[in-house]
Amino acid sequence: MSKKPLSFQLDLSKFKKATEEEKTQTVQMRESTTFWKDGFNRLKKNKVAMLCLTIIVIIIIIAIFVPIFWPYSYDQMLGVKQGVGVDGSYNNLAPFQFGATELQLKAQGKFVMPHIFGTDAQGRDYFIRVIYGTRISLFVGIFASIIVLIIGLIYGSISGYFGGKVDLIMMRIVDIIYSLPDMLIIILLSVVFKQVLTPFIKGTFLAKLGVGMISIYIVFALLYWVSMARLVRGEILTLKQNEYVLAARSIGAKPSYIIRKHLLPNSMSVIIISTMLQVPSAIFTESFLSFLGLGVNIPMPSLGSLASDALNGINSYSYRLVIPAVMIWLIVLSFNLFGDGIRDAFDPKLRK
Repeated sequence: MSKKPLSFQLDLSKFKKATEEEKTQTVQMRESTTFWKDGFNRLKKNKVAMLCLTIIVIIIIIAIFVPIFWPYSYDQMLGVKQGVGVDGSYNNLAPFQFGATELQLKAQGKFVMPHIFGTDAQGRDYFIRVIYGTRISLFVGIFASIIVLIIGLIYGSISGYFGGKVDLIMMRIVDIIYSLPDMLIIILLSVVFKQVLTPFIKGTFLAKLGVGMISIYIVFALLYWVSMARLVRGEILTLKQNEYVLAARSIGAKPSYIIRKHLLPNSMSVIIISTMLQVPSAIFTESFLSFLGLGVNIPMPSLGSLASDALNGINSYSYRLVIPAVMIWLIVLSFNLFGDGIRDAFDPKLRK
């Protein structure tokens, strides 16, 4: 008995086209991506964060490269160096004004670089002093954040991984450090280091920065790492319960290997976010201390010391206070908003 093949006839009249609402409800599969790639895609869509990143890059480029070709130095007293004498011809110049000798050179047809922000009371070009002050502030902010990152990572990883009595003792030390007044310690360290370190750093680059700046770094190394340590400890406590950590332990992996290869890479997004937000805090702290006279040594400028010096002539030359204040505001705001953008892009808890 032969079997006939089954034949089907499709009745198209029973099918209807999908409506626009039904089309939008269909799930569309997108290309697979990694955590970092997805985070960077989110960050690129944040216009405020990308604008702040552009501002930060421009400021860093200006602070690094402008002093290379700028004809004036931050400590160059123009009237004294050019043989004019301290007669006021170069002191307190308004923006884009020229001194007596510079006017003579211009009359001879020679090119003279204008003083974009004028000069200060000692006849020093104010623009290059602001640039150097910006460089100092950025250097302090980035270097201090690296110190906080290294100490916080090591301390928090050990405390979170071993737990128990080790964690209890280490966290009590953190609580004690939290209770210390940081500003008082900076003042005390500045007084002590001024007497102890001055003979050792004399004639070096550190002598230009001053013992006040060295004390700022030491205080960051002693005090400001505790927040990073607590953050890393919390992440380690959560991640060490996962199966891949148990598997690494079962094959005899050392704690240092597990922390370095498994725990820290999986908490790196939170660490990067915290580090980025630490930079503006360090810059603001340095500017505040320099404003009080506890930062860099004269004549090395800082944005805080420039704002402090500008108070003497605030009625006649108020722009000297506005310029460094705006620069501090711009740097701190840009880093804060960029850090918020990184947090929104990489923090899994904030994803929709």
